[in-house]
Amino acid sequence: MSEKQYDLVVLGGGTAGYVAAIRASQLGKKVAIVEKSLLGGTCLHKGCIPTKALLKSAEVTRTVRQSSEFGIDTNDFHINFKKMMSRKTDIVNQMHNGVQSLMQKNHIDIYNGTGRIMGTSIFSPQSGTISVEYEDGSSELLPNQFVLIATGSRPQTLSFLEINHQNILSSDDILQLDTLPDSIAIVGGGVIGLEFASLLVDLNVNVKVIEAGQRILPSESKSVTAFLKDSLIEQGVKFFENCQLSEENIIHKNDVIQVKVNEDTTIEVDKILVAIGRVPNTNDIGIQNTKIQLDSHGYIEVNEFQQTSDKHLYAAVDCIGKLQLAHVASKEGITAVEHMFNNQPLPVNYHLMPKCVYTYPEVASIGLNMETAKTQKIKATSYRVPFNAIGKAVIEETKNKHGFCEIILNKDNKDIIGISMVGPHVTELINEVSLLQFMNGSTLELGLTTHAHPSLSEVLMELGLKAENRAIHV
Repeated sequence: MSEKQYDLVVLGGGTAGYVAAIRASQLGKKVAIVEKSLLGGTCLHKGCIPTKALLKSAEVTRTVRQSSEFGIDTNDFHINFKKMMSRKTDIVNQMHNGVQSLMQKNHIDIYNGTGRIMGTSIFSPQSGTISVEYEDGSSELLPNQFVLIATGSRPQTLSFLEINHQNILSSDDILQLDTLPDSIAIVGGGVIGLEFASLLVDLNVNVKVIEAGQRILPSESKSVTAFLKDSLIEQGVKFFENCQLSEENIIHKNDVIQVKVNEDTTIEVDKILVAIGRVPNTNDIGIQNTKIQLDSHGYIEVNEFQQTSDKHLYAAVDCIGKLQLAHVASKEGITAVEHMFNNQPLPVNYHLMPKCVYTYPEVASIGLNMETAKTQKIKATSYRVPFNAIGKAVIEETKNKHGFCEIILNKDNKDIIGISMVGPHVTELINEVSLLQFMNGSTLELGLTTHAHPSLSEVLMELGLKAENRAIHV
């Protein structure tokens, strides 16, 4: 048994975990994190940061390739993939060092081992004591007042398409490649699959996306996903939607893999990326020793303040099955901590959480779109402003296809219930919308807010004005 008594022990040192730990430390609490791998979790090491680092390299590649359209002629260039990967690793390491420094600054104890929740015993009248098992076989008990479970998730697999880390890859494997394949099939047309599709096609890889559902990005607006799909097709990506694979569809033949995508078409690729989502890390962490309830998919059930059925045990991020996004994880972690220690937080409002897809073009949204509003039986209307009407957007590219922003209003009260965007730098523009929604702003307030010219954000001003029948440039 550790000599230390903690106010909070966090299982998992990813985004939710370390952010929650810092907030608890700010409140004067004694905090420990148990992490079996590296602080920063999936986002820092296998998700947000490394993928966006590589997508930036892909963007530069695309810009150089298109430089003549901007009046700049370049000689032949080549892609130095090893240097790209090295840059990605350097960025990850820099940010990892930053997280470690934050732990020291906030006096948070780190235990590098596997943590499990213990049940009641002669040492503890309630479940929640954390057992930490180290690689050398030794262990340690961490008594505490509260526990936050932030164990994250891992890539989901297909039973008939086993990940072998060679030619059948997970998203983790892609980030460790030494060389680029000539061709790849991406199974899954969600966020992860499409970001890798956008990245790899920019790096001259022959990319095919196979989606089991009716369309890619089913959680986004149909008009947005249609625009994105058309744009990726123009770049060279091929799509096969409504294509449900089985073992019979996959044939390994010498150094290539044949995939029968429909009755008439069989494709050949060097590698397959399985990107069909993620599953929660809730097994083998001692859930059975608690009153915690799991849903049918293995996600931990929590209330609006991230509290489980065991009131002193909380959970956040991927293991609860809400929005699996790093910024949402941070919000959930902070909400949990402030509720533990009676700081009266606002519950997480998932309708106010921005969602981003870092493809080319970028996609961003918040709240409802026309399809989701209809399913909720909300009478809605929409207004759209194309980026073609915005000078800075036209400057960004030479092609006359720049995307659009769409606002969704409740017909009954004119409240803004959602905004969807596809186009240049919309993953930044969405933050203005996030503030607007948080402040319960109106279309008129958005339209009357002076925006600098020329700037991409003028599209939002025009959108607000259009909803009020006062648009200037559309």
